[in-house]
Amino acid sequence: MSWDIVLFNSKQKIALVAELDENQLEPTDFSGILESSFDQIKKDDNHREIIGTNFTIEFYRDKEHSSNFMLQLYGENGLYELIELAKKHNWQIYDSGIDGMIDLENPEKNGFENHRKYVEQIHNRK
Repeated sequence: MSWDIVLFNSKQKIALVAELDENQLEPTDFSGILESSFDQIKKDDNHREIIGTNFTIEFYRDKEHSSNFMLQLYGENGLYELIELAKKHNWQIYDSGIDGMIDLENPEKNGFENHRKYVEQIHNRK
């Protein structure tokens, strides 16, 4: 099961996605930056799969710049790679599993462990 992540480029510090000011969002070439930041990428039409050590990140290439960008993450190491990239480019990361922004300075506070609990909760419902 994937971990759905949304990258944002905003002048404002986003506390809650529901309260974000769209006027503060800045168009960005997320696809291009992601593709140029990793060495091993599988390409199939506009689908991309970044392959790293104990993680993969999947997304669809978008030729248009956008202020936010959704991707699917598999593996905790991928989160830390994205956090470093977010710090470098002043992005913010929303985690749909916890319905909140990831604390880039303290990712263990609300990162992959919470997602794993969320996935276990879903599996236990079946």
